[in-house]
Amino acid sequence: MGQKKENFDKKGTNTKKCDKCGKEASITLGYGPHYFCENHFINFFENRFRKTIRKYNLIEQGEKILIALSGGKDSTVILFLLAKYYKKGRELEALIIDEGVKGYRDKSVKTAEENCKNLGIKYKIISFKKEFGVTNDEIMPLIEKNPKLGGTCAFCGTLRRNIMNKYAKRIGAKKLATGHNLDDEVQSFVMNVFNNDFERMKRMGAGAGIIEHQGFVKRIKPLYETPEKEIIAYCAFKGIKHYSEECCPYSWTAKRNEYREMLNTFEDRFPGTQYSILR
Repeated sequence: MGQKKENFDKKGTNTKKCDKCGKEASITLGYGPHYFCENHFINFFENRFRKTIRKYNLIEQGEKILIALSGGKDSTVILFLLAKYYKKGRELEALIIDEGVKGYRDKSVKTAEENCKNLGIKYKIISFKKEFGVTNDEIMPLIEKNPKLGGTCAFCGTLRRNIMNKYAKRIGAKKLATGHNLDDEVQSFVMNVFNNDFERMKRMGAGAGIIEHQGFVKRIKPLYETPEKEIIAYCAFKGIKHYSEECCPYSWTAKRNEYREMLNTFEDRFPGTQYSILR
């Protein structure tokens, strides 16, 4: 789409008008650019969520779905929207994993619990300590002593995926919904290119994996085409409570941070970059 002409009010002040109704815009989406009032942005956001599910055939009628719920914005939005549009005729359940990071994870777990209770969604909390006999707080000192082991996030991700798949199989879930958004997917793609890891790249997509296997429950990403900034805006407009006080204290060890910064710079300078990479 070409650049839209600016709108001006009677006093000559530069204003942005909603593309749908002409009212004053509450948000600008830079890759159009598109302008929306609060109500039309919410409609746009929710329609894209449902369209992504239909487009990639992520959910079929009657399937039991397990939601990997951290308490953060992404997984909480999935919890709310699946409860709103897909609860009827389907069985939803949430899995909350406590990795054992004092002063951080306990707060987000509490938020996740509250949202499940408010929405009437069954949930289960599983801890690293109970499942593996170790916490992230205990893993970190070992990694600091031996940096060759990698970052804490690599260990955490592997252990989380193990728990998610094991529990999803235990309850008979057909799909495991995760909060990966557009930014996450594009970062992973670029990381795989830089690492020359085409085997891992082949397994990417809105529905992770390339073959069905009885040992694994298929992971789905309903926010696959949704930018992180728009998820933040949606939570603000809808008043969705989620944990956002601070990042995990160990996240600085992640290599992904460098790719996130690089891609955010490109997106700011050249809006639409992330969608181009995704396509």
